[in-house]
Amino acid sequence: MWCDLKNPFVLAPLAGVTESAFRRICFAQGAAMAFTEMVSAKGLYYHNANTEELLRIHEDEGPVGIQLFGSEPLMLQFAAEKLKDRPNVCIDLNMGCPVPKVVKNGEGSALLKSPGLAAELVKATVKAAGKPVTVKMRIGFDEAHPVDPVDFALRMQEAGAQMITVHGRTREQYYSGKADWSVIRKIKTALDIPVAGNGDVLSAEDALRMLDETGCDLVMIARGALGNPWIFAECGALYEGRAIPSRPETDEIIETVKKHALMLLEDRDEYRAVREMRKHAAWYTKGIKGAAALRRKASEAESLDELFTIMEGLKELSPAE
Repeated sequence: MWCDLKNPFVLAPLAGVTESAFRRICFAQGAAMAFTEMVSAKGLYYHNANTEELLRIHEDEGPVGIQLFGSEPLMLQFAAEKLKDRPNVCIDLNMGCPVPKVVKNGEGSALLKSPGLAAELVKATVKAAGKPVTVKMRIGFDEAHPVDPVDFALRMQEAGAQMITVHGRTREQYYSGKADWSVIRKIKTALDIPVAGNGDVLSAEDALRMLDETGCDLVMIARGALGNPWIFAECGALYEGRAIPSRPETDEIIETVKKHALMLLEDRDEYRAVREMRKHAAWYTKGIKGAAALRRKASEAESLDELFTIMEGLKELSPAE
């Protein structure tokens, strides 16, 4: 494989979530690879300030792929050329985002309806990237626009993609319903390049079942990692035949929140860091009996000191269930 990974468990690109701080937290727990948030090729072209922040990769991170989205071959070629000397190990093209404002522009999962254009985007990116180009796709769009996901994936492979990630849902499903892993298996069987499976991996058991049922090379974990970077340690242990580690104690959860927040401060001011940490605090405390009131307080925290004080309140509650 083009990227020699220590295990098959990868952190998915998640908008508003997989900035460098969270990636580093997941790497510390055993994630083999991670992806940036979705980055606009146009944002790179027009020197958008926020785009540059999304591209920041710290030296202590493991292998990171940069995920780009766009629908114009020349824009993606320009973006790939601009990223050539960055420390990312690959460029991933987003062909699965279901968000209306992205789809409306013919980007993300809208590209499933235009396999010819999607192939041109891959070719243009490969031409300029100087490193592997991968694709993240869904298994379809909607009933009115039927897509042959196997044919689509084969076209991306022919265009030069070196890995395909398959989210086992259609665009119409968004994140609801059940991911269809059987389609992931069909794509894996048809392709010669590595395939990563994605969708409904919420535990280590799910991850191992994904590998077994689909035959995929990698498992990409998205929602299962929200507030739960420990899922990577659990996946690694089960994969290696070791006992799954115990769930984190309250003190570890509190310290992880603090570490995450302080890492955020390396790249942004406190005003933004605390507002980003509000949602993470809610995810980190999910499943802790009696933590609902604490989450409400955390959602209104105005400083990191205030957030940390609120998090200390976990010690008065029951341990994670």
